[in-house]
Amino acid sequence: MMKERRLCYISRNYKGRHSAGNKAKGDYEDIVARAGAHNLGLRRTYCREKLLAFLIDLAGIVVYTFSVRKGDVVFLQYPIKKYFSFICRTARWRGASTVAFIHDLGSFRRKRLTVEQELRRLSNADCIIAANDVMAEWLKEKGLERPCTGLGLHDYLSKSDSKGKPYSFPPGKIVYAGSIAERKNMFLVRLSEAIKRCEIHVYGSNHIAELKPSGNLILHNPVEPDEFIATATGDFGLVWDGDSLTGCTGDFGEYLRVNSPHKASFYLRAGLPLIVWSRSAIAHIVEREGIGIAVDRIDDIEDVLGRLTESDVRQMRDNVERVSRDLAGGMSMRRAIEKVMAWA
Repeated sequence: MMKERRLCYISRNYKGRHSAGNKAKGDYEDIVARAGAHNLGLRRTYCREKLLAFLIDLAGIVVYTFSVRKGDVVFLQYPIKKYFSFICRTARWRGASTVAFIHDLGSFRRKRLTVEQELRRLSNADCIIAANDVMAEWLKEKGLERPCTGLGLHDYLSKSDSKGKPYSFPPGKIVYAGSIAERKNMFLVRLSEAIKRCEIHVYGSNHIAELKPSGNLILHNPVEPDEFIATATGDFGLVWDGDSLTGCTGDFGEYLRVNSPHKASFYLRAGLPLIVWSRSAIAHIVEREGIGIAVDRIDDIEDVLGRLTESDVRQMRDNVERVSRDLAGGMSMRRAIEKVMAWA
């Protein structure tokens, strides 16, 4: 008798709970587990001590090699620093298949791999879930031959709820949240030059000496994610990276052309419609779902907001609530998994 085909994953150690990368990976472990996936490794841990973290992850891989079996479909979160190729080859040797979900492309942003090296590495997996359809097409254009689909917006699990938050019309309060660093967020230094009528509320650890509060730029201390979702108020959340007000520039800014930033889903779970760069990968999702606006330049924002009617804003908020429910339920990944299970 043929054994049941199992969806599986390998839980691992994370250095923290709340950074965007660790938060997303922990969420997806929970989402696939709730979908019935079996953990083939050890239970998830949070340890910052490097040697112990290394040993925990190694032990999990050892457990996996003995627990993976024929017919399994193993869900992997890429990149995995040391064991990705080994995990894929072991699965194939045991008659299982692997699905790699891409969180980050080292060849695109950090340039730690060439595109050819990354494609060879990804091709160890049997199927690929890219961050979105734009990334999926980019990979295919570069030569990826594995079946590949796009996720869309990141799912985001939280115990908090954003229902019932106030908002204003006309919109007058823009929110930006995240760790504030020179290599990623220098545009914030000149943001109040381009946006004069709206308040700009920046939440996060500020590591830019030149970034100071001004008349309409208000700096806030970091807030725990669940608290932000429950309490932060505003009219729109801004998704922008780089040092320019006229477009998203630099490695982080250019990466928005193919990436789905976790920040976007964070805002949506907090009940905030989005302001995104028109050339970003998620711009078409924002416009299709009616959950925000896409602009070419920062100094276009107030003009675009000024053209919105009260009905437009109310409809956006309703759409955000609908999409937020999907993200809270892990529906982006559930749909992607259902698709690739037919391929794997």
